[in-house]
Amino acid sequence: MPRLLPLLALLALTPTARADYLAFVRAQAAELRKADKVPNSVAEWDARAKQLRADLLSAWGGFPIEKCPLDPQDHGELKRDGYTVKKVSFQTRPGVRMPANLYLPDGGGPKRAAILQVHGHWKGAKQDPVVQARCIGAAKLGFVVLCVDAFGAGERAVGTALGEYHGDTTAATLLPVGLPLSGLQVYENMRAVDYLLTLPQVDGSKIGITGASGGGNQTMYAGAYDERFKAVVPVCSVGNYQAYLGAACCLCEVVPGALKFTEEGAVLGLVAPRALMVVNATRDAPQFSVDEARRSLAFARPVFDLFRKPGAVRHAVFDSGHDYSKAMREEMYGWMALHLRGEGDGTPIPEPAFKTEDPEALRCWPGDTRPKDYMTIPRFAATEGKRLLQSHAIPDGQVSRKTWADQRRKTLIEKTLGGFPKGGEVPSKYNTGDIGLRFNPEPGATARALFGPIPDDAREPGKGRLVVVVDLDWSQQRGPTSLLKALEAGFKDNATRVVVVTPRATGVEAWPNDRVGRSPDHNSAEWGLWIGRPQLGQWAYDVSRFLDMTEQGRWRRPPEVVVVGEGPAGLVALTAAATDPRITKVAAVGTLASFVTDVPYQNQRLGTFAPGILRDVGDVAHLAALTAPRRVVIAGGVGPTGAPLPGGAVREAYRPAREVWDALGARNEFVIVDEADAARVAEALR
Repeated sequence: MPRLLPLLALLALTPTARADYLAFVRAQAAELRKADKVPNSVAEWDARAKQLRADLLSAWGGFPIEKCPLDPQDHGELKRDGYTVKKVSFQTRPGVRMPANLYLPDGGGPKRAAILQVHGHWKGAKQDPVVQARCIGAAKLGFVVLCVDAFGAGERAVGTALGEYHGDTTAATLLPVGLPLSGLQVYENMRAVDYLLTLPQVDGSKIGITGASGGGNQTMYAGAYDERFKAVVPVCSVGNYQAYLGAACCLCEVVPGALKFTEEGAVLGLVAPRALMVVNATRDAPQFSVDEARRSLAFARPVFDLFRKPGAVRHAVFDSGHDYSKAMREEMYGWMALHLRGEGDGTPIPEPAFKTEDPEALRCWPGDTRPKDYMTIPRFAATEGKRLLQSHAIPDGQVSRKTWADQRRKTLIEKTLGGFPKGGEVPSKYNTGDIGLRFNPEPGATARALFGPIPDDAREPGKGRLVVVVDLDWSQQRGPTSLLKALEAGFKDNATRVVVVTPRATGVEAWPNDRVGRSPDHNSAEWGLWIGRPQLGQWAYDVSRFLDMTEQGRWRRPPEVVVVGEGPAGLVALTAAATDPRITKVAAVGTLASFVTDVPYQNQRLGTFAPGILRDVGDVAHLAALTAPRRVVIAGGVGPTGAPLPGGAVREAYRPAREVWDALGARNEFVIVDEADAARVAEALR
């Protein structure tokens, strides 16, 4: 049998033209939003606004039906010239506490207007001097100010030190449970309003919100969703969703699938007829640029016009970089004074002199004094994940199991993975001779297949075996993996063809500079989330389209199709097998054994964490169970940090899947190999 391995070396001599994955997602986004138009009447807008809020709520995974007690706690105070800073915390969800700094102006008198200040991506969070500045300035101008730490930032990080980043694989732990960080932030900021309403100093009809960068995103969404905010000022954050495609943004800014139902301009329109001031800087990142913000405001302004409130929306542009500068703060003070207190004409108000605090002085839990059982993002995700798993018991009886599998498979494809495009011809182009090709699983998307010549016996109808190795990291420099070598050695007959498939946006087709922190595919994975098509689904679809291509080409698909994935690619292999019945055997080697984790993921791919998969389909074991009674081989398994798990832990993780094969009388078709041993994988697949 001609072998693949010697031929792979030849590819080092061929050009590696990288497909423009960004062009693909941008084309998808443009198609999704091409029919957008401004509303013609208040009634039309009201109906659209109701649906938009429902769509946002769905994308955020919903909010609790009943609010838990706030259980406010005081952690000390600082008396300063003209104001007092109280260090407080309150409960937003059961067991989840939000630390905050409450700035109270001196003096009594009537209840005061209040401003919720959300910090954005400053390392010190609510304690950062840049964030303190607008809090102190507003307090000295007579506003009650509440400044909160966002989930995962400031005092709410995995560790106790300030400066930890809450995005990357920390926020990724929330995706499988279907509660993205953007939605958690909106709900928590709504609970912050609940807290403000308990204060005797606050006039609940006069509450505003402002923040910059990621805090500006929080401001826009909370202001759009919660009508208790009467003045909304997002700073250095407004652009439009399609401008996010091509940028590196925090996961806290991503609303999964948003481009399927809206653009940012409509979200801004939800603020109408309340007051909205959008602040942009001339030297900001492209996704927050002045021009991109103007595109969104071009949609939002007519909504304000419908309510006869053209003066309730303003675009303030500053010659600045990404910031919340003194000039921006003064613009905000004037806007808040007009729209919350009815004072002035909305022009800037000079900022009083002040001195910021040492960040440690503002902490509710200085140093390492935070409770050891404090609810971090991963701990919250793990708690939710364990709760969700209780609803995923696989029913008894073959008929019931088939119904369960059919329903879960439908949900997996249509909801979790965002749907698969229609099939049709698969265009392809050979690289060099007969050793590999680039193919287009759908227009604009490019994947690769690397293989040797077709074995003679495999050309005959009804004969042969196709072994597809899904590889997300292939490159000429790395060369063949030990798994590929073992598969080539294990299938020596003249009817087996071993193929390496590198799906779109991976391997030599990977987007350059894609890594952020611990996520090697961070940016391209986020772009897939925006268009409502997680890369897990795109990659599984690419495997299926490769099978389509074999049926359309001169070498017909053989009766036995084996798909193998190592590491994160194992999740792709399992997903492809769960959604494509043509795959007769599948193996996951050294793959994540469970989506549930109370620590940030490491050595994983962001693209494999499809939003809501744990909620709507189940854990990795439930995904594997959708392939029953076909053969599934699980070779070893890793925990959330990528460390190998002992055999007993792997078997326990896959216990729900084992029970399905046992009940179907196909026990021998579900194989667990305790270690990720490539030779044993090949043996188990024969």
